[in-house]
Amino acid sequence: MPEMPEVHALADDLADRLVGHTIARFEITTFSALKTFDPPTTAVVGGTVRDVTHFGKFLDIDLGDLHVVVHLAKAGWIRWYDVLPTARNRVIAARIGLDDGSGIQLTEAGTKKSLAISVVRDPTEVLRLATLGPDPLSDEFTEERFAEVLAEAGRAQVKGVLRDQARIAGIGNAYSDEILHAARMSPFKPAAMGPEDVRTLYEAMRSVLADAIRRSEGLHMADLKGEKKAGMRVHGRTGEACPVCGDTIRQVRFADNTLQYCPTCQTGGKPLADRALSRLGITV
Repeated sequence: MPEMPEVHALADDLADRLVGHTIARFEITTFSALKTFDPPTTAVVGGTVRDVTHFGKFLDIDLGDLHVVVHLAKAGWIRWYDVLPTARNRVIAARIGLDDGSGIQLTEAGTKKSLAISVVRDPTEVLRLATLGPDPLSDEFTEERFAEVLAEAGRAQVKGVLRDQARIAGIGNAYSDEILHAARMSPFKPAAMGPEDVRTLYEAMRSVLADAIRRSEGLHMADLKGEKKAGMRVHGRTGEACPVCGDTIRQVRFADNTLQYCPTCQTGGKPLADRALSRLGITV
């Protein structure tokens, strides 16, 4: 799933390509992707792109009076074409064509379709965007405000709090793993914690996200997935050696996701129970 650093880089790349161009085509090819009906999609055609920005994981293509807001969900992505194709297939959710024949395709792999496109007059009309928490890298999101967010979450597991978009915008499964590894904290640690732990986690969050953004700056959108994967220290690296201590990276499975962590760095050398395996009588 693209998270805030990748969406930030996507917005920059798209701004370089789209700003100043007029939209000549706006085609929804997967009906379930469109989440609004007023204004109609036809209202976008003829509009000139003024800017492309983001709010957490949401992309905002700004046309002035209208906005096309996109959430790529778990398996969505954007592809650029110098000449926008017309052929259809099951992974294409939408196309936006520009006045010079170029454009983008929004795609979504898999059978579970969650990519969301909204045409609105104001981005805050998108409900999930309107309820977003603060940007974790904004100047306004101070250590003191972060401490309040954690305290409000109480005994909730810290990994879930980091991923909760209503509390903090833009952090997903991958970067929460990376942040907790950098902070040397268990993903199951209660969110309410002492001042020293708050500071450690706050600094890890800011540094991990800022570093990911720096690595992605100037990259073509086609290269962002590879850069994200290459930059991960624990996420997606089950069975590999921890780059800090050399211990074997472990995982815990839950719902439709997994988390990865280093026992030595994060849990005092104790492996966490993998509940999916525990139900089968298997220990790890």
